[in-house]
Amino acid sequence: MIPREILKKIRQIEIRTNRIVTETLAGAYHSVFKGQGMNFDEVREYQPGDDVRSIDWNVTARMNHPFIKKFIEERELTLMLVVDVSGSGLFGSRAQSKRELAAEIASVLAFSAIRNNDKVGVILFTDEVEKFIPPRKGRSHVLRVIREVLYFEPRRRGTDLNKALEFLMRVQPHKAVTVVVSDFLTLEGSGALPRETQTMLRQTNRKHDVVAVQITDRYELELPALGRLTLEDAETGEVLEVNTGRASSRDAFALRQERQLGDLARQFRSSGIDSIQLRTDEAYSAALGRFFETREKRRMRG
Repeated sequence: MIPREILKKIRQIEIRTNRIVTETLAGAYHSVFKGQGMNFDEVREYQPGDDVRSIDWNVTARMNHPFIKKFIEERELTLMLVVDVSGSGLFGSRAQSKRELAAEIASVLAFSAIRNNDKVGVILFTDEVEKFIPPRKGRSHVLRVIREVLYFEPRRRGTDLNKALEFLMRVQPHKAVTVVVSDFLTLEGSGALPRETQTMLRQTNRKHDVVAVQITDRYELELPALGRLTLEDAETGEVLEVNTGRASSRDAFALRQERQLGDLARQFRSSGIDSIQLRTDEAYSAALGRFFETREKRRMRG
């Protein structure tokens, strides 16, 4: 039996995200994520304006006037949500943690998918694959996805995206829209993705359609003026002392984190991967809307 407070939280997310899907994203999702290809539908008589490359010459020869082959998009897709549930996801300086925001993003995308009759699957990972939910359709399945992203208790605290992507490549033989939800950050502000991770992202993107959703919190990007603080990395346990009372220390930290965000964005672009940057203290619907709009414009340009 699922506790009442958990059901209430999931229901709140469903109501909130369904409104965003209805008002903004369901049609955009359909437009920017393409199906597997085109399926033959029927043969019909040629009409002025039809593409002559679609003429069925065998039927045309038999009937003595032109006929064309008509195709329809094979629409059904699979959406795979690859969600980081490592220790750093529990952080949140406002009412919402990064993990809670990840659940809302998963909900928005999953409800958009099922409205387009697509399947949704989930991989939850830390420095190992913690849970795999195979792709399925339906509201009850999406509610389970939300519950697992919110409340799953991982065995480990670290992060290893490579293992999650390797697992995806094994269990998902056909092309899928793959949304990786993570903070992609370290306490040290190391900046770049490791070379092997960037290589793995490129390989995955050649087979699937990969989108990176980076979720951060305000105080991972800028420090409050609270004097001397001891910070602990939620994944490694490493401790770092910072004097936040000094403006120079705060400025240096903010600059380093801003540089890291820029480095990550450039790495995603060089790998051919679209990315979205979200924060727990900012509304996400506008950012998602901009992402879909930009992607649709690029698709229309060919």
